[in-house]
Amino acid sequence: MDTLFTIEQLEMLKNNGSPENCDQDHAPVVMLTLPFTNCVWLLSEINPQEPDIAFGLCDLGMGFPELGYVSIHELLDIEDPVLGMRVCNNRLFKGEYPMSAYANAARAAERIIWDKAIVGKYAKKKFKRFIL
Repeated sequence: MDTLFTIEQLEMLKNNGSPENCDQDHAPVVMLTLPFTNCVWLLSEINPQEPDIAFGLCDLGMGFPELGYVSIHELLDIEDPVLGMRVCNNRLFKGEYPMSAYANAARAAERIIWDKAIVGKYAKKKFKRFIL
């Protein structure tokens, strides 16, 4: 797991997933991508009791981004069969809005959007939080 996240990111993900914080609409902590594909994962929390399971917005590049749970070990096992690329952490990404804003923008665009101006418009609108 330490190959995907910095120590600070991992601590924040676990803090967000703690029992006292897990029902909040956190901003994404990390953006993972599979280079040269449209696969993107914006993760906001990890359950400290099940540290292999993360929650976030997942987009496999097929036009159906969705909120859900993902196995970190499965992400580590992904390898592009042609180029041999693996999932990596975009360390330049900084989540500035609640996950619901990213999810609503992604649903509208049929792909994850991280442009601040676009996501910001969805952060200002009143939406019901999507609960799994």
